[in-house]
Amino acid sequence: MSNEKILASLTHASDETEFFTPMPTGYEPGKTKYVVVFGTVMSGLGKGIFSSSLAKILQDKGFTVAPIKLEGYLNRDSGTLNPYRHGEVFVLDDGMECDMDLGTYERMLNLDLGRLNFTTSGQIFSSVLEKERQGGYLGRDVQMIPHVTGEVKLRLRELAVATEADVVFVEIGGTVGDVENAYYIEAIREMSYEEGPSNFCTVALTYIVEPQILGEQKSKPAQLNLKLLNAAGIHPHIIACRASAPVNKKVREKIALFASVPMERVFSMHDCDSVYIIPEMLRGAGIDAAVLDILGLAETVDAEAEERARAVWGDYITKLRGAEHPLTIGIIGKYTSVRDSYASIIQALEHAGTHLGAKVRLEWVDSSDLSESNVAERLEGIHGVIVPGGFGFRGVDGKIACVKHVRENNIPYLGLCYGMQIAVIEFARHVAGLEHASSTEIEPDCPQPVIDILPEQKKIEGLGGNMRLGGYDVVVTPESEASHLYGSPERIRLRFRHRYEVDPAYVERLEEAGLRFTGRSPDYPIMQVLELPRDVHPFFMATQAHPELTSRPLRPEPMFVGLVRAAMARSGVVIKPNCTGDGAGCGRTDPAATSV
Repeated sequence: MSNEKILASLTHASDETEFFTPMPTGYEPGKTKYVVVFGTVMSGLGKGIFSSSLAKILQDKGFTVAPIKLEGYLNRDSGTLNPYRHGEVFVLDDGMECDMDLGTYERMLNLDLGRLNFTTSGQIFSSVLEKERQGGYLGRDVQMIPHVTGEVKLRLRELAVATEADVVFVEIGGTVGDVENAYYIEAIREMSYEEGPSNFCTVALTYIVEPQILGEQKSKPAQLNLKLLNAAGIHPHIIACRASAPVNKKVREKIALFASVPMERVFSMHDCDSVYIIPEMLRGAGIDAAVLDILGLAETVDAEAEERARAVWGDYITKLRGAEHPLTIGIIGKYTSVRDSYASIIQALEHAGTHLGAKVRLEWVDSSDLSESNVAERLEGIHGVIVPGGFGFRGVDGKIACVKHVRENNIPYLGLCYGMQIAVIEFARHVAGLEHASSTEIEPDCPQPVIDILPEQKKIEGLGGNMRLGGYDVVVTPESEASHLYGSPERIRLRFRHRYEVDPAYVERLEEAGLRFTGRSPDYPIMQVLELPRDVHPFFMATQAHPELTSRPLRPEPMFVGLVRAAMARSGVVIKPNCTGDGAGCGRTDPAATSV
């Protein structure tokens, strides 16, 4: 039976049929291809990096791509996850709180993604149970197969319709063998059968161990885990072998033999200097050619578009490798032991540093260890400081001491979300004469709550639902530092994730003392960007937003450009005075580098 006839026969499950594959309106079987990436051996191998890099290569070739991450946990989103356990919570423009891999996709593909690009088991099961309550299953007993797997397939096809993608890239979170991910794998097995072999390409990302005591690479864990994938009905077309050093031919031969995958489709994905080098690594291994062959797309490649895109990307890599001015930026936070908690900040600093020719080194400082007595010693040699987002009262005193020190000693400062609130508290206490200033998050009954919960947020119940989330417009004060950095627009768009805000009742007093609020909500008295004038401080800026979330390799975020530029000046590097966030005067000669 042809795939068209198979799909035509699938319908809602009833007493007459066991099939259940609901189709979104407008879906055309065969129009969209799918690349699915599985992880084996252990998590954290870089499935998102691999998937986004491969997606970029196809995007360069002229194809429209759309990624989706399927997570096994029962949370509806990533909003309530502890950064220690799951790394950074990445917020999309539409307000979806998701896995940090979505940030990798946005940066690599230069796309603004939405809630269709992220699914959890919590979302899947909630949808299935809601349909059951509404009688959507025609009285059938609702089961993992076909109803839950049917919901997964529906999500993938809905994304294909909504984005009109030529290729949908599916990343399955966790590892093969995890109980919570088993039904995702089953759904892929079913869907690959329904869509046909020429429309599905499966990739297994595995790990090659190299025990120090042995001094050689071992493939047995990879073999055993690939066996689990085969047992689930998935026989990968491509195997990517993660390792610290290049995987040798002998190991790749073992993997190829064990998994019945051609040797040329088993390649080494070893550690490298930057994730942005991975696309060329995949091209060099011929993985893009293999995918085109498997999906039958070789004849529709736009070679000229690919050449242009590679030239622009190659220029960025050249600048990345050629950055030579050493620079140290201090990250003052309470999750500093887990670098993934600040993944987007790390990337944003790399983007800004690359375009300014700076080699940025990060100094991680636990705010819990800071005090007024040791802050000068702890920040010695640091050229710029970032206080990132966070919640709760732990480490607050250290952050306040830090902000006071950098303000009084002209050290470039960028505060992000909580970092803006800390800057307001510090300024209120030590400059504006509000010695008891604090936040109601820190001190619920403080007498001078310069930071308080947003009035409209007080009406919302539930920890995961009472935050201001997603992209919002910000009105920028003309002739301000913020206006200069962003190219003098009337408005900019930033992403937010917070529930506390500067209390409007204190704004006038703070401004009279010298603090400037240069970014505000167009609809409410909400302060979103603050700064100190240039004649007072070389660079002191903070925002209630998370600008790091929208930084891209070819479009560095202006606030980070401003921080790095000021830090370079502090380190003694002479830079062009008209170097702005849009690239003007920053040594970028290729205008195409601003938008790909």
